[in-house]
Order: sequence, then structure tokens, then C-alpha cells
Amino acid sequence: MPSMMDRIPKGKYKPYPKIKLPNRKWPDNEITKAPIWCSVDLRDGNQALINPMNLEKKLELYNLLLQIGFKEIEVGFPSASKVEFDFLRKLVEDNLIPDDVRVQVLVQAREHLIEKTFEALKGVKKATVHLYNSTSVAQRKIVFRKEKEEIIELALKGVDLIKKYEKEHDGEIMLEYSPESFTGTELEFAAEICNRVTERWGVGPDRKVIINLPATVEMATPNIYADQVEWMGEHLDNRENIIISTHTHNDRGTSVAATELALLAGADRVEGTLLANGERTGNVDIITLALNMLTQGVDPELDLSDLPHIVEVVERVTELPTHPRHPYVGELVYTAFSGSHQDAINKGLAYQKAKEDPHWEVPYLPIDPSDVGRTYESIIRINSQSGKGGVAYVLEHDYGYVLPKKMHPEVGRIIQALSDKLGRELTNKEVFEEFYKSYFKPKEHITFKDFSVTTTDEKATCKLHYIYKGREIFAEGEGNGPIDACKNAIMKDYEHEFAIASYYEHSCGDKSSAKAVAYIEITSPEVYSCFGVGADNDITKASVKALFSALNRAFTQE
Repeated sequence: MPSMMDRIPKGKYKPYPKIKLPNRKWPDNEITKAPIWCSVDLRDGNQALINPMNLEKKLELYNLLLQIGFKEIEVGFPSASKVEFDFLRKLVEDNLIPDDVRVQVLVQAREHLIEKTFEALKGVKKATVHLYNSTSVAQRKIVFRKEKEEIIELALKGVDLIKKYEKEHDGEIMLEYSPESFTGTELEFAAEICNRVTERWGVGPDRKVIINLPATVEMATPNIYADQVEWMGEHLDNRENIIISTHTHNDRGTSVAATELALLAGADRVEGTLLANGERTGNVDIITLALNMLTQGVDPELDLSDLPHIVEVVERVTELPTHPRHPYVGELVYTAFSGSHQDAINKGLAYQKAKEDPHWEVPYLPIDPSDVGRTYESIIRINSQSGKGGVAYVLEHDYGYVLPKKMHPEVGRIIQALSDKLGRELTNKEVFEEFYKSYFKPKEHITFKDFSVTTTDEKATCKLHYIYKGREIFAEGEGNGPIDACKNAIMKDYEHEFAIASYYEHSCGDKSSAKAVAYIEITSPEVYSCFGVGADNDITKASVKALFSALNRAFTQE
């Protein structure tokens, strides 16, 4: 078979050059605290929507971001459209910006745009003005056709204009500068333009600047981005007064890894969106980043305890669906179809519940679903690949039937046969209905009618009324207990030889209406093993019903 490369001109794609950083430190670092989070859902995310959000939807999403705990929110590009301008004005005029929240606005280095931006910012107590211009080789050569110094002058012009309007603004203004397409920019030039910007702005302990290093296009492996961030940290003037920010896109599918490695490399701040919305393959997903930290014992400083609500709001206002396998939030991420996975999860949950140590140790589940507003009910789902553990889990956690361990394979085969027959996943209701039909409504050749039991210290006596082969039979038997006595009464007229191999019982339901459930395993020369189930308010009657259930299942005559 020919390779793809055989059909592509030689030299069309070239490897990204390595960064000369022989003493890189980031591989030995670890993430020990949350970065400064900045949501760009309302601008960068919004511009990537098929149907951009109107003012009402933007306000709903803004309120959600506040509830989650974001202290920095990019609210828009107020000079770009009326909706963006009006949204910021509504936030100001309706006093919707908490004192501890900094809003961020995006703007290019043009005076009429900066003037309009500050008009929208009037009354904002704390704002970040995000100035950007593209610095990459490709953009300089193809789009702008400008030399490096011309690109620098464009950035400095923007800084001067922001300083001009800052003097007239009654509030705190922080500058953020992005050399857009940073990953396609020579590091020496990126450092030069950033240093020229911070020098012109006048950086200091009380006048810090955000230098955003965007992977506007993800062009290399995450370790390369980490090298770039560490290199920049070593070459930025006044580093102690510089907040290095990341803004990664997902063109290569590694934006989360790139951001995490950038934090190891010294980044202080992360720009991203909820659920990774953004241009092309999207921005980095802040939910994934934050919960990755949580699973390592690091406080993400965001409240993601109600993921279903967060997903519902984001999906509705963006009109974008969430992939069912999306980390932490997808419909299926806490679901196991594989039988071995189901069994391991079931055992892990039981172990977790029984032990005193809170350390989460459930196989296949890196996070406790209940910590993020999900429930255990959806962990196990049943199809033809499911095993006995998954079926037992559903019957116990949804319906209260705690099957004996020895019974799991038998029930598993019954449910698997139905799934094979239907050729699809079964609902939990279908699982229970098949279980109920098999054990409580089996095809009968022997029918229980009534019984009574008397016991003494030495023995139990059972008087049994049942129908067998069309005959009404009244029989009496003695034994060392009620079940043994019932078995002996049956065997006086029953043609099949059998023995009771095991017996289990438990209550089912709440205390006020609990019923007794009994499980009986019988063995015989004709069938190796077969279980029956019975339920009743009286445990002895439930046990007798379970015995008849087992007989009808073991010796059903077609």
C-alpha cells in the first residue's frame, strides 16, 4: 500500500525546529497551585460560533462564569460590534461586575477602536485592555508584508494610545499584550517586541503587565511550547513584574498538555474556554485543566461541582453539542460497558465505601463522579459486551436486589442473551424486567399455593399445598429448618432429585415498606446449579417461593 507521503510533494511539511534550551528546568517541576484563570468564552469562544450569542445569552454565560468563580473574564471586543459594546455597557450600568472581578476587552492598535473601547469601559473599576498584533514569520511575509521594526512600531503605537486614554479613565487599567501567532514567531523577535512594549508601558511592582504567549496555531509537540515559555521567561525584562499567560488552541489535539507543561515552565495565567469552544479545533478546555489539577490534590480554585448544570448552560447558549467522551463532562465518561471494567468498578466502589481512608481508589474512575455532580447510577450500562458485575450493579443500585456472588454468572448470561437477541444496549429497566421475568415469572410445571410451618427445638414441620402435573397436592415434610422441611415435603411426589446448595436473604426497600428477598441455589444430577428468587413480606414465605422459582427454572418442561 502506498504511503500518504508518496502523494505529497517532498518538503511540503517540515518538522518544527527544536528550542535551544540545554538546561531546561520545567521537566522537574510540578503544578502545585492553580494559575490565574481567564475565561475567553464571551469573545474568543463567541466569535467561533455558527450563531454568535445575543446579549441575553452572553449575560447568562457571564453569570455562570461568576458562579464558577472566574475573577478575570474577557467580556468582548466592544469596538467590533454593537452587541459587544452594549453587553459591556449593560454590565456597567446594571452594576453586574463584582469588585473582585476584572473584565478584559480586546482591541487592535487603531485609535478609533481604542477610543471606542474606553467609551465602553467608562465606569469599570478594574479592566484589562488586551492589545495584540500578529508577529509570526508567515503573517509578516504574507498578510502584512512588513519588516520586524514596522511590526514593533505598530505595537508601540497601540501602547501609546492606550496610555493616552488611560489618563482619562477613572479606574484601574492593566495592559495585556499578545504577540499573536507566537508559536510561529522567532523567539528572539518575540522577546524583543514584548520587552519594547513593557518598556513603553512603564512596568513596575504596582504596574504589572500580562504578556500572553498564544499558540494561536498549535504547531509542535507540547514540550516545544513549554521550552518556548521557559525561554521567554528567561529573556523578558522585569520578569518579576510580568504575568506570563498562555492561550493555546487545539490544532494538534494537545492543548491541555501544552498548557500544563507551560505551567511547569513558569506560566502564571491561563486563557481558555469551557468545553474547549473556539476557532477551528477550539481553545484549551479550562474544565479539563482544572479537574486534572483536582485529581492531583491541587485546589483548582473554580467550583465545578455541578457539571451537568454547566454543560446544559454552555450547550444551550453556544448551540454546540458536547462529545459523549469529552473528559469529565461527557455523557459516557463515567460509563463502563466492558464486563471486566464493570466488575472492577463495582468492587472499587464497595471498597471505597467500606474503608475509612478518603483516598479515591476506584479502578477506571480517576475522579469521584459525585464530586462533579454526576451520579453512580449511570456508571454501569449494559450491552452484549457487559459482564456479570455490571448486571449485578444495576440490579442492586437501581432496584435493591443484592445478588449472591455465585449467582452473578447465571444472571449475566440471561441478560447477555437478551442484548445479543436485540442487538443493542439495554436500558436498566429492560435489565430488571428480564431478571424479573426469569426468576419471578418462569414457565411453571410446579406451582406453589400455600404452606404453614411449625418449629420445635429439634425440627421443623412444613405442610405444603402445591400443584404438580395438574394434580393438587398436600404434602408434609420434616427437616432441620423450614426450607429443609419444605424440600422434603416436595420430594415425596416430585420426580426430580435435587439438593439445596446455598441460601441468601436480605431486605429490600425502605424500613417502612421493606420486603424480604431470598435466593436459593439447587443442584441435581440433571442440572449442575440453578438459582431461584422469591420476595414476600414474610422471609420464610419468600424462601419457599425462591425454592419453587429454582425448581421451575431448573426443570422447566417444554
